[in-house]
Amino acid sequence: MTSAPIVVHRPSLSGGRKVTVHSSGRDEILGTAYSDHDLVVFLEGAGVGDPEAILDDPQWVARRPSP
Repeated sequence: MTSAPIVVHRPSLSGGRKVTVHSSGRDEILGTAYSDHDLVVFLEGAGVGDPEAILDDPQWVARRPSP
């Protein structure tokens, strides 16, 4: 894997961060996360077995910095 399949994008004006997952050759928007709890819920919905275990793993989750 050359890049993390899950991306937490830069904050929007509302403060939330768009979350996308790269799967089957395309990016799918999972939703807008306002907390790590939101991110865990999105990842569970996407079928990740233990999402809390990968939150800080850069092989799985790339967090885009704030501007």
